[in-house]
Amino acid sequence: MTEGTTYSGFVAIVGKPNVGKSTLLNALLGVKVAPISPKPQTTRKRVRGIHTEGNRQIVFVDTPGWHEAADALSEYMIRQIVEALAEVNVVLWVVDLRHPPTREDELVARALKARPEGIPVMLVGNKLDAAKRPEDAMEAYAELLPGAETRMISATHEGAVAELRAEILAMLPEGPFFYPPDFSRSDQSPEEWAAELVREEAMKRLRDEIPYSIATKTEEFAERRGGMVYIRTVLYVEREAHKPILIGKEGRMLREIGTAARKQLSVFLARPVYLELAVKVYPNWRKDPEALRELGYE
Repeated sequence: MTEGTTYSGFVAIVGKPNVGKSTLLNALLGVKVAPISPKPQTTRKRVRGIHTEGNRQIVFVDTPGWHEAADALSEYMIRQIVEALAEVNVVLWVVDLRHPPTREDELVARALKARPEGIPVMLVGNKLDAAKRPEDAMEAYAELLPGAETRMISATHEGAVAELRAEILAMLPEGPFFYPPDFSRSDQSPEEWAAELVREEAMKRLRDEIPYSIATKTEEFAERRGGMVYIRTVLYVEREAHKPILIGKEGRMLREIGTAARKQLSVFLARPVYLELAVKVYPNWRKDPEALRELGYE
């Protein structure tokens, strides 16, 4: 190796909803940069996570789960995946070893077959610790995309994740770093991160359709006297009837969401945080391209 040579590349993490893509990204980085919840479609935007090790730098691109597009928001999410596949050096296709392939997995495989020539795909079977017949499941997934390298892991197992990260580092092409070596682990702004954490906590606690109809936007982010950070984030719902459910009896649900998000933000910012939440109605925002732009989805 020539002294001073650096290696870098973009690595897309793709798959259907709820297979553990964001959990894997956070594990690969060793720090939380992507929101996670038990509900599918928690990730709506591409999230970049940066890992620099010696003379090598990986820029991970976490993507929304591939699903059948039903409105402007889901169409936006699919575009996020397609655009990510066009600009990466390696693809991690994450699948759930607890279950055989579904229609959504087949859609992912079809999209990967149409990727630019020369981009390797590593088929990562996740949730190995909870799978009853992982080898059979992996064989079925591999048949959807012949030629993909296969790995079986649990994203919560540090040793397996470290081995996967080492393999990816070895695959990087020669090239300059995209970010300074001491850059933050994510390219998200603090305002975006605050909004995503609030939405994550809401998704964890709300049921049925309501979590999917919530959008969050940070309207104020300022340092106050004594080093405290003041954050004001608005939660938007599509229907007036959803508003009292999100707020909860005597404001309990909203306070619970705010308390959990504030704790995470205090750790992330390493400073005290005062988080103010508000709930507003934005009718049918998921179907309105202009609304998506206003809420940060374009």
